[in-house]
Amino acid sequence: MSDRVTVTEAEAARRTIRRTDFVSCNQAFIDCRTPGSDRKENYAMIGPGVTQNADQVVNLREPHGYNIGAAAMPSGITNNLHLHFTAEVFYCFRGDFLLRWGADGKDGELVLREGDIASMPTWIFRGFTNIGPDDGWLFTTLGHDDTGGIIWGPSVLREAEGHGLFLTAENQLIDTVAGDEPPEDVELVRPMTDEQIAGLRTYTAEQMRRRVATTADLEYSPAPFLDSTLPGGGAQLALVIGYGMTEDMHQEPRVFNPHGHNVAWLRAEPGQGMLPHRHAETQVLLVKDGEWEVTLNLHDEVTVRLGPWDMLSVPRGAWRALRNSGDDTATMLVINGGDGRVRLEWDAEVVKAAADAGVATDHNGYVAPYALVPRTIGR
Repeated sequence: MSDRVTVTEAEAARRTIRRTDFVSCNQAFIDCRTPGSDRKENYAMIGPGVTQNADQVVNLREPHGYNIGAAAMPSGITNNLHLHFTAEVFYCFRGDFLLRWGADGKDGELVLREGDIASMPTWIFRGFTNIGPDDGWLFTTLGHDDTGGIIWGPSVLREAEGHGLFLTAENQLIDTVAGDEPPEDVELVRPMTDEQIAGLRTYTAEQMRRRVATTADLEYSPAPFLDSTLPGGGAQLALVIGYGMTEDMHQEPRVFNPHGHNVAWLRAEPGQGMLPHRHAETQVLLVKDGEWEVTLNLHDEVTVRLGPWDMLSVPRGAWRALRNSGDDTATMLVINGGDGRVRLEWDAEVVKAAADAGVATDHNGYVAPYALVPRTIGR
């Protein structure tokens, strides 16, 4: 990997998205006038996602191999039935949401609560309602840079037409109430036929439950990295989607199938974290709780401080170190690009300190006893 990736303060600032930087759009989708859905707020932090409004604010458009957005919904508000062509993952950061699926929303349902994560299969209709007493918030990731857009349930399209809203085959919203005229030479999206709907995938409640990681389901590895026993290391990792960057050979993810990205919870006690390392994939750090300090570069260091709901996009190949800079346990989501394992490269000083402590990484990138790893591995 090249040693020339140096992140400037300006670049770090450009790639830092604060909670205060989020900009909502309440006309992102065709159901924006449907009663019960008209107060939904949509956000696009990294990539445009599947927004159908050209005026949607996108905080960072640089391709990552996945998109990150959010839905904010007052109590009782619904996101109507739709399906995706690429992976969609929900991260419940606040509130209680009733998730339902199937062409009529009756194949099954389950409740997501704060800290829960749900990975929805492609090519099934899904929708959700905030059933909690207060405003709710779901972050989302969508697989790949080009998601292909979405297909709305037939009843959603028909009701939207009654409110003067149409959708083009290019996924653009036409608002005739606002004065838009459907172009004569552009095809409009029509509801799926009964025959097409009958050919969609189906999931039982039991099958869907296996795609959900509640806080009770999480299995944190106490030693997921080479630096786990070193001062300044010690972060714990819980895999949710894919193997990601774990170096614990015994650790397995909750969800295995390809998403175009992998997802894990990282937590650390005050003063602990991850020592300097880097890898070749895109990475977004999204803070759930606590205060984190991210140090970029080995020389000419740049420090970014992140609080709850802040996120940082770390450039490919950049050196980074993470530390819980607060007084309580801190947690964050770590989202990396790709479907395979993310192989970490540790700073030479970390490798030496780990060897002195009796551990190394083997040829497969997993932590093993230093005395048993052949020296030719160069670690």
